[in-house]
Amino acid sequence: MMRILAILLTVLCLPVLIAGCGADPSNGRPDRGATLLLDFTPNGVHAGIYSAIARGYDAAEGVHLRVRQPGSSTDAVKLLTAGKVDFAVMDIHDLALAREKGSDVVGVMSIAQRPLAAVLAQPGTRTPRALEGKRVGVTGLPSDDAVLDSIVKGAGGDPARVRKTTIGFNAVASMIAGKVAGATAFWNVEGLALKAKKPGVREFRVDEYGAPAYPELVLAVNRTTLQDAPDLVRATVTSLRRGYGFTLNDADSSASDVVAEVRGADRAQILDEINVLTAVFLGPTNHPGGLDRPVLDQWAAWEARFGITRRPPDVANAFVFTYANAKMASDSTY
Repeated sequence: MMRILAILLTVLCLPVLIAGCGADPSNGRPDRGATLLLDFTPNGVHAGIYSAIARGYDAAEGVHLRVRQPGSSTDAVKLLTAGKVDFAVMDIHDLALAREKGSDVVGVMSIAQRPLAAVLAQPGTRTPRALEGKRVGVTGLPSDDAVLDSIVKGAGGDPARVRKTTIGFNAVASMIAGKVAGATAFWNVEGLALKAKKPGVREFRVDEYGAPAYPELVLAVNRTTLQDAPDLVRATVTSLRRGYGFTLNDADSSASDVVAEVRGADRAQILDEINVLTAVFLGPTNHPGGLDRPVLDQWAAWEARFGITRRPPDVANAFVFTYANAKMASDSTY
C-alpha cells in the first residue's frame, strides 16, 4: 500500500517536480503576457516603458509587456473594462471623469508626477492675463478649460474674458499660422516642438499658476484586474519603475530603446523630451512611479473647483499606493 501511494504521489507531482511537489512554480510571478495601452503617440514620457521591455525588466518580474499605441477612436476605459487591455496610461483628469461616470478604473502608479499641461502664447505675451479678449485654442476636452481658467485666474485675469476656440490637437499648427494668441498643450511635446519652430513663444505651466503639482499621467487598471491578478499588477509596476529608473540614469540609451521599437521616431526629439522630464519622473516622492497622497488630495479639490468633476474625486478609492510606493533597492540611485 505504501508503494502504491508513493507511485501515485510521484505521478501527481510530475508537472511540478522542478518547483517541488505542492509548490507554486511561479513563486509569486504571474508568468504571462500583458497589454499596455499608451495615451498618445509614443514620445519621451513613455521612454521608461520601452526601456523596461528592452532591458528585460518585465520578463525578470514574470510579465511580458506588449505596448499598444492608441488609435483615433481608442477609449482606454472601455478597453480596460472589456479586458482587451490590461493596463493603460491615462491622463489623471480622464481617470477622474471615468470614475465619476461609474467606471471602476484605478491608478496604480504615476508615469508623470507633475502636470504637463500649459498654455502656450505668442512671443511678447508677458503674462497669461494678457490673453483676455484674445482667441485661445483648446482641444475641446473639459480639462483644457480648467487648465486655461486656472492659469489666467492665477495670473490675476478673468477667464470669462478669454475667447476660447476649439482647435482639436492642432496647437502647434494653429500657433505658427497665427490663428490664435495662445493654446492649451503639453509643454513637454507641443511646447518643445513650437519653441523649435517659433523662438520666443511663451509657456505658462498650470502648476505655476495655482494648480497643485498633481501627476498628469498615471498607469490605470480595472478593479477586477487589481483583485484577480495582484501579482500581475505588482510585476508590471515594479518593472516599469525600474524602466524609468534606467531612463533617469541613461537617457541616451533609453531614447534608443524608444527609437528601436517606434517606426519613424526622431531620436534627437525623443532625447530632448526625456531631458526635460527628469523632475517629472521623480516628482515629490523622489522615485519613479510614486503616488503622493497629500498632493492627490489637493488635486481632488482643485479638480472640482475648476469644474472638471462635479465633486472632488475619492482619492482613497481612485488610487492604490501599495505597488507604486514600495521600497526598491534601486530607489537610492536617483
